Amino acid sequence: MAGRSRRRTRREFIRQTAQLSAAALAVGGAALRAAAETDRSRVFHIDGCPAHDGAMRHVGVDALLGLLAENGVKLYRTPQPHPWGGSLGIIEADDVVLVKVNCQWKCRGTTNTDVVRGLVHRILEHPDGFAGEVVIVENGQGRGGFDGMAGGGSYDSWPAIRNTVHVNAEDETVLTVDHLVRAVFAGQPVSSYLLDPIRGSFISASEHIRDGYRTVSPPAGSSPATPVSYPCFTTPGGHRIELREGRWTGSGHAGNVKLINVPVLKHHDGSGVTGVLKHVYGLVSMSDGCSPVRHYSQIGSQCGKFWSLVRTPDLNILDCIWVSHASLTGYPAETTRRCNVLLAGLDPVALDYHASKHMLLPLGGSYAGQHDPDRFSGLVGMLTGAQDFINGSGGLAGVPARQGDENIEVLSRSAVPFRFPRRVLRRVD
Repeated sequence: MAGRSRRRTRREFIRQTAQLSAAALAVGGAALRAAAETDRSRVFHIDGCPAHDGAMRHVGVDALLGLLAENGVKLYRTPQPHPWGGSLGIIEADDVVLVKVNCQWKCRGTTNTDVVRGLVHRILEHPDGFAGEVVIVENGQGRGGFDGMAGGGSYDSWPAIRNTVHVNAEDETVLTVDHLVRAVFAGQPVSSYLLDPIRGSFISASEHIRDGYRTVSPPAGSSPATPVSYPCFTTPGGHRIELREGRWTGSGHAGNVKLINVPVLKHHDGSGVTGVLKHVYGLVSMSDGCSPVRHYSQIGSQCGKFWSLVRTPDLNILDCIWVSHASLTGYPAETTRRCNVLLAGLDPVALDYHASKHMLLPLGGSYAGQHDPDRFSGLVGMLTGAQDFINGSGGLAGVPARQGDENIEVLSRSAVPFRFPRRVLRRVD
């Protein structure tokens, strides 16, 4: 009897989770299912991104959107003819688009704001006319900030930058998230929401007014059985977002919420790297009591729980313009390397495996051994734990997460097409 009850509970839980996340997975799921036909996960790779020139568009982002679209992952959901659009595109004209960035730190330890500007610019150019809201979000667990001065006391050893604005952009002292929202995109439906202040407030499933966090537990009988938390908040544009369920309308939940995950690639003790998987640690609340197991005994399953039980990002863009191979903070300068690469994909395990092995590991340095996804136990544990939980929960829209070079297809392109020199004919007298 106990076994039958447990199985029934698990089925009910999985059915409820599927219903709640169906809208979020419908778009990305089409691309995932298409990719599944090859039995390999796809990683999209743009190299040679030029130093950004301050324009609204970003050459690397545009090249990435083109490469994605040519392979079935289109930015816009639209009936209009557009090279980046189609009936199964990601973003509809009235969506609330959450752009998750890393702003727990400053310097090169944060997501590149030139990249964020280029992405938001293209979202606003939706061919049907964008009528939704773009919200840049982060939970720095008490150390986050959008003013370019985040990181708490982690920069105290360097007085020259301790109390100054430094971000990851060509203009390191100006292009903060605050500047993007208040100046660059002033008058447009672009906002930000820092989750740090609400990380200690927990609300019930029936609460639709107060901002705070809810928790969701895995199916009965799961091991480990620790829950995962997620934010519920009202955006500056007035949209009530409950991340697992969608947008609260006053009588139910609408599915027009999209999540684009834009982490920066860098070293991290314990897990080896901060990349696509672990970036969701800036969406959960460490005040839910599960911080100890997240660091690091259950890191893989804890990441996997967010992807499986809360929400699967509709697209992951991994910022490798600057890679901090020898620091978490992105400072001092010798701990970072300019690589001019953007990676993207739908499978977080495949992206982190590829980025660790083929971006971080070749940069060497004193932490290089921790960037080997085949050998370093912390990184292996994160990738395998996440893969096992995701796949044990049915995969990503039914498609398994994968790791290993043999299970990953890399599609590459240069951001600036190679131009042959003009041929000069030799004069013959």
